Amino acid sequence: MSVLMKKNIIQTIIILTAVLVIDIIAALDLIKMHHPDKLYPSDGLSEIQYLSNYNSRLKGGNGDTEIYVFDSGKPGASILLLGGTHPNEPASFLTAALVLENIQVSTGRIFVIPRACNSGFTCTDPFEGCPEYYHIQSKYGERRFRFGSRVSNPLDQWPDPLVYSHFPSGQKLSGFETRNLNRAYPGRENGSFTEKVAYAIMELLKKEKITLAFDLHEAAPEIPIINAIVYHEKCEELALMAVMNLEMKGLNYAPELSPINFHGLSHREWGDYTDAYPFLMETSNPIQGRLRGKTNEDLIRYGKSIQYQQAQETGALRIVYKADTGEPLERRVGRHLQGFKEIISVYNETADTGQMFEFSGLPEYDEIMTNGLKEYFQ
Repeated sequence: MSVLMKKNIIQTIIILTAVLVIDIIAALDLIKMHHPDKLYPSDGLSEIQYLSNYNSRLKGGNGDTEIYVFDSGKPGASILLLGGTHPNEPASFLTAALVLENIQVSTGRIFVIPRACNSGFTCTDPFEGCPEYYHIQSKYGERRFRFGSRVSNPLDQWPDPLVYSHFPSGQKLSGFETRNLNRAYPGRENGSFTEKVAYAIMELLKKEKITLAFDLHEAAPEIPIINAIVYHEKCEELALMAVMNLEMKGLNYAPELSPINFHGLSHREWGDYTDAYPFLMETSNPIQGRLRGKTNEDLIRYGKSIQYQQAQETGALRIVYKADTGEPLERRVGRHLQGFKEIISVYNETADTGQMFEFSGLPEYDEIMTNGLKEYFQ
């Protein structure tokens, strides 16, 4: 064998070894994305259920996810709190996590689903350049959380159709929306991957006789519906009273009535198909928008964007943005939590004896803004 041939063989072995090492590293990183973030429920936890309890076709797959149940053992209202419908909206997930790590329930019970679209936490949106993780400080050190995709992982549901036809309305949307959990309600027991998840949540609402249901979201500063409470028409009195009370506390929320003809969304289909009173809440988050500039963990964490500041200053766009402080996670989580608490408070004022939901352990908005999130994560 010639010296040149030996040299070529050695080079080939080196290249193949390097490729193998890179492949192994990439594979390990992919596996990590399928491991859910560790959460630490308060000692008021009664049990952990799974979404597959309500649709067995989810069992063993990425659509299945934990349901944290806090049951006082005393008769009262049943609450559903949904985080992570869109896993690229971190205040949604973190608010649900904060609730389950701190809440103590004295009357009634609550079901908390922090990763409603569990599949979406296993990937990020293509061509967006988003980080896979972000970090927050807790009482006992730094914690890392997944930043996911708006929709289910294409490895779980593929291919997307050119046009998505919603069941059962027949409403037509972009094919991409076929993997959007908040376009899939009421779902189908044996439908698409995402429809099965939606169906399971609907079954939970029905079987557990949920009284109040909350779906937490975030949206870009240029979207008209931000810092809003979206409600089904049967919840109007509750929603408007809560918005008025929040305004008296210095927090402005736009009340938005759910469009009757916009199908597939939680605030519409939950209200139409179940006895629950549904609410969807939105905060303002620059990383959701088209003007955001560099996409990185700091933008997730602190919400500061020179591009949005400039857009606001032009006055040419409808931008709601706090240029001096940005839109930090503390403010977004605090708003979700305060809206959640106020709606329950208003409900309790008119609820019959034995139909209330009473709890403790959750901070006020001002406390979160003063102390930061670290005081409320274990």
